[in-house]
Amino acid sequence: MLFFLVLSFWVSAVLTSGQVWPLNSTPRKTVTLSNRGHVFQEEGVWNYTTMLLMEDEGVLILGAREAIFALDLNNITHKKAMVKWAVTSEMQRTCIFKGKTQTDCHNYIRILHKMSNDTMFVCGTNAFNPTCDIMSYKDGKLTLEGKQQDGKGKCPFDPFLRCASEFVDGKLYSATYNNFLGFEPIVMRSLNGTIRTEYKTSWLNEPNFIGIKHVAEGDDNPEGDDDKIYLFFNERAVEYDAYSKMEVSRVARVCKGDVGGQRTLPNKWTSFLKTHLDCPVLQTRLPLLIQDVFLFCPDTWKTCMFYGVFTPQGCELTKKDMSEYSAVCAYRIQDIREVFSEGKFKTLHDDTSLRKWVTYYGPLPDPRPGACINSKTREKGISKSLDLPDKTLMFVQNNPLMDQAVKPSEQPLLVKKGAAFTCIVVASTTALDGSSHQVMFIGTASGSVLKAVNYDGKMVIIEEVQLFKQSDPVKILLLSVSLGQLYAGSEEATVQMPLSTCDHYASCMDCVLARDPYCGWDLSAERCIAIKNIHPDTHSEVVQSLRDGNAARCPAVKSTRIIKTFYPGNEVRLLCQPGSNLARVQWSVNNHTIQNSNKYHIHHNNLLILNALDRYAGFYTCTSVESSNGKDYVIQTATYELRLGNFMEHPSVQLQVQKLQNTLLALKILVIIPTLILLVLVVWNFYKGHFAVQRKSKKSEESPQSVSVCQEPLQIESSRKITINRIAEYPDMTNEHN
Repeated sequence: MLFFLVLSFWVSAVLTSGQVWPLNSTPRKTVTLSNRGHVFQEEGVWNYTTMLLMEDEGVLILGAREAIFALDLNNITHKKAMVKWAVTSEMQRTCIFKGKTQTDCHNYIRILHKMSNDTMFVCGTNAFNPTCDIMSYKDGKLTLEGKQQDGKGKCPFDPFLRCASEFVDGKLYSATYNNFLGFEPIVMRSLNGTIRTEYKTSWLNEPNFIGIKHVAEGDDNPEGDDDKIYLFFNERAVEYDAYSKMEVSRVARVCKGDVGGQRTLPNKWTSFLKTHLDCPVLQTRLPLLIQDVFLFCPDTWKTCMFYGVFTPQGCELTKKDMSEYSAVCAYRIQDIREVFSEGKFKTLHDDTSLRKWVTYYGPLPDPRPGACINSKTREKGISKSLDLPDKTLMFVQNNPLMDQAVKPSEQPLLVKKGAAFTCIVVASTTALDGSSHQVMFIGTASGSVLKAVNYDGKMVIIEEVQLFKQSDPVKILLLSVSLGQLYAGSEEATVQMPLSTCDHYASCMDCVLARDPYCGWDLSAERCIAIKNIHPDTHSEVVQSLRDGNAARCPAVKSTRIIKTFYPGNEVRLLCQPGSNLARVQWSVNNHTIQNSNKYHIHHNNLLILNALDRYAGFYTCTSVESSNGKDYVIQTATYELRLGNFMEHPSVQLQVQKLQNTLLALKILVIIPTLILLVLVVWNFYKGHFAVQRKSKKSEESPQSVSVCQEPLQIESSRKITINRIAEYPDMTNEHN
């Protein structure tokens, strides 16, 4: 038990060795793609994760699920050609019958390499039956030539399993799993004879393949050495005794001229060596795992660098645990070469009480195990790997693991907490002073790309551009240096964006403090321009300060003035944009600094006055200040003139007046409409004769008991009779009346 505790402590010390690295991880700007680039997606097509640049033809070949596209390099929304490569219904049924899902049982294009000017080698998963073919692009058309061949060992069965490949001198170097169940890893060279790895855990132990890179080390090499094929992957560590599964990052390499052994390792690599690839970040408990690698060679092979992005163990591409750290580390080709050519080996110590990998201190066979054929071996009569002695081959067969880890050229270039890094490309550009700088474009699991530069050990993230939805990780990045364009792919779409967009910097301060090596501020033209377009005679009129971020030559920014009216008792909110993620906001009123109080509240850079009084009128200034190299620069200013408004012009008063007017209008309408209706009814009745005009006679005017002249004669006579009869009945009344 004590042994395991000591061993665990030692492993922890080894894995976390390294100093604390400053986390300069805040992007200066966070922007969306908007009008900066182009987006391509085809309805019903997914998984845009395989790309090939054919700059001579001016097209981007894009592999997706059951489709391959040829897109215009200058504007990928222009689809020049397309070819479908779908699985048959019978193959899909067979795939599903074997236990796979319908999503798995399509043809995902995973391998895409240029063979000649207009032909390509392409492979797809083909419903868990990997298949390869030759494809051509001629006269604006994509054509699958139907020369299908078995893709086992070249292309993965599982569409969602990582693989790696490289096409070199007519041969395909591939790293994948060689069977349907996905338990036989293989690193293979094919298309003209086959050389592969041994199926042993000491060679490959549950690997996750990341990338294969070819380095022409044989060019101008005084030792007469061979070209190398470098493989990057993660695997379960065999050298650490841990209670649970622990992975480490690896770099392996083989010689391009390796043709296998004669009796030992026939048709197997005789030069396969691997070692631990270290990217030490003290903030993490376990070693970070490599997710992508980019080979950058500014001059000869001796100046080559490998840039890798690393994430925590168990961090999937879709996982965006904002508490985890990702990192970028860079490795010199010479450092990797030295470990393989001069470093010690590990060997398996196996007895009844202990079985573990330890450093090998014994004598090495001659020639050195795993070494490529060079001038010295040729002098000994060994001109190819078939001539190597069995002792050398047996040693490397059993001991492919090196003892020493490959360390980065310096501490991690970038350590950032947040969404996991997924991929990386690196471009070189020349600044105004003639210095060369490497600009890193880093894809993330939240669908964005970071644009970053390391100036003398200090990382500057110029901007973060959101390319896809936050749920759609960036799966692949491709770079066209000649066109100055970046191409990104995800499950749902493909994006094209320029490496620089200088015209998006609005002011001199904004342009210079961005420290973008592609851009500089033209004082005479008053705009941010591309450095490559600057004539040497106008250098003095252009401001660029990359290492220092010195914007002293920039003119003061102009203040924006905004008039805002307020009314007593109301809430007043004054907005302020900081100008950059690195800027801090300062508020003042009538040239006096504002602090948080019962009177004023500063929330998310905005100023809030909850209960405005008459005396709060005045000039409120929002100032964005950004620090660079110990100096403060005002990058943005806005002044609000807060005016007391007329009470009668107050919106609430105006609203009440409007409501009253609306009420009076409604009452008027209620009175007028019935009146109009009544008038119409009267006119209509007169028109129909329902109402008659009465006319009176002179007699009727004198007597109160007059009768209408309109009465008929019969009615008048009857009335007279009634009157005479009544007089006869009451004669006394007549006499008295007289």
